[in-house]
Amino acid sequence: MPELRIPPPDQKARPGEIASVVRRIIAENGRDYRGSYVLAVLCLLVVSGTTALTAWIMSPVVNRIFVERRADLVAAICGVIVVAFILRGLATYGQAVTLARIGNNLVARYQRRVFEQLMKLGVDFFNDTRSGRLAAQINENVNGIRDLLSMTLTSLARDAVTLIGLIGVMVYQDPLLSLSALLIGPPLIYTVTHLQRRLRRITRESVQINSRLIGAMQEATQGIAIVKAFTMEDELTRRIGVLVTDAEQRANKIARVSERLSPISDMLAGFAVAGVIAYSGYRAAVLGEPPGEVFSFITALLLAYDPARRLARVQVGMERALVNARMIYELLDLEPKQRDVPGAVELRVSTGEVRFNDLTFGYTPEAPVLRNLSFTAAAGKMTAIVGASGAGKSTLVALLQRFYDLDGGSIEIDGQDISKVTKQSLRGSIAYVSQQPYLFEGTIRDNIRYGRLSATDRDIEVAAVQAAADDFIRQQPEGYDTPVGENGVTLSGGQRQRVSIARAIVRRAPVLLLDEATSALDNEAEARVQQALTHVMEGRTTIVIAHRLSTVVNADHIVVLEEGRLVEEGTHASLMADPHSAYARFHRVQGAKGLGLVDDAKPIQTEAPDEPATVGSSS
Repeated sequence: MPELRIPPPDQKARPGEIASVVRRIIAENGRDYRGSYVLAVLCLLVVSGTTALTAWIMSPVVNRIFVERRADLVAAICGVIVVAFILRGLATYGQAVTLARIGNNLVARYQRRVFEQLMKLGVDFFNDTRSGRLAAQINENVNGIRDLLSMTLTSLARDAVTLIGLIGVMVYQDPLLSLSALLIGPPLIYTVTHLQRRLRRITRESVQINSRLIGAMQEATQGIAIVKAFTMEDELTRRIGVLVTDAEQRANKIARVSERLSPISDMLAGFAVAGVIAYSGYRAAVLGEPPGEVFSFITALLLAYDPARRLARVQVGMERALVNARMIYELLDLEPKQRDVPGAVELRVSTGEVRFNDLTFGYTPEAPVLRNLSFTAAAGKMTAIVGASGAGKSTLVALLQRFYDLDGGSIEIDGQDISKVTKQSLRGSIAYVSQQPYLFEGTIRDNIRYGRLSATDRDIEVAAVQAAADDFIRQQPEGYDTPVGENGVTLSGGQRQRVSIARAIVRRAPVLLLDEATSALDNEAEARVQQALTHVMEGRTTIVIAHRLSTVVNADHIVVLEEGRLVEEGTHASLMADPHSAYARFHRVQGAKGLGLVDDAKPIQTEAPDEPATVGSSS
């Protein structure tokens, strides 16, 4: 199954990988930001030029004003300095705002791309990836794209140009001193190379731990009712505490490693500045040379320290951004498994007959769930699927919607192989009610309208009436416009199920799938919904998975499964006529104990366990 590949923490970036990732980002986005980049670069060049001018102008300031006492030059030199600082301030503001807008737009763009990619991936990906951890990881990783571009641009257009300009001033004023001051370069390069190797590994570990932490917190808050019911507060607090401690330790380690460059560069710069001042002081005091050039040189040297330090740190920062950017591209480069085949056509449903031909399927090769299964759900009729736990009932529903691809056989709707039609047209022809109703953020009206976005308010209310939901909806504080809360937390289980049924009704699809659609309803509500569904099912091909056999007594066709195989089929009367049939046995058990068949089938999940489970038993 596809999964988000996480390379080992100690995996090193290949030579030129940063450049490769930056080239890909620029190739995908550069044209759209061309004008903004030009403006940002011009602003950065102005910052660099005015910084170099500040150092150079110290020579005429000292020599002409203080040594030669040229009062006539004071106004001109001061005017140049004021203009330079005004330009520097405006350019600094311009480049900061421009780069921020580019960065924010990049983050938004990649967030959209990531969500679009997630919507293309199959259900199997989400079964193997915890949603909380995935969301947290994406939120952290997407900033790596922005940081890579911002650091690349600022380091080249601002810091590198500024440093070159200041070095030019230093060489112009005193070539010998310039050579001695640049001796700190080799030790800095060695330090950066050593630190970036360590930082790459620690950063990947930190991303993974933080995603686990945020994911665990999200799951705990979503399942707070279970946490309280089973008094799990202390245990979950302990587990979260361990993750918090790990995250804190990794963050501290990142700080220790990345900040080691500062004291090393400060010490090297201190020796360089002290040596320059000592030598230039000797020349001024003993040899009587004018101090202007020395002051200009020292000013350039001091101003060059910040861009030199930033350039030394940019490689360290890029290693952190590269880890995040690379993990985003690992997700974006995943290939969806359930793609439309080349030349896929639109599904055209006339009668709605569904035919299962010799199906074979397993979630893993070692554990097949369906074995050579064949039967037909007649057009416009109700077909019920019955069976014990692990028989493969819910798997059939998932396969009909192409959540997974078959290992063998085919499924046809009106003679059209569903593997050769577009998924959009296939699923648009099916209305689905799961045994675990899910409501999205928004109002009750919004959630029903998800069934068909073009539905009018009148359509929504009619569907709610048919699903026996209108009465309780109108009793809500804001009626149909009442927010449902996270996953419908403000509604009861039965109310959520009835909203889910209304969503399926408003879809007006020719094929209706009911995966134990009334399991969460009380007897009175179930009777009302069953009566409503009787009218809704008229003229539609309906496939029902039922644990309560009372809901399938009137089915036109009943299919009984055991261990992924069809063992018997017929009507309620014909199956009950044989007292030794599996169906009759199920019926006697329910009649004696008053219980529905327990089914621990594999659900169609949106969130998988922490470790991939073996999914051999599915109903």
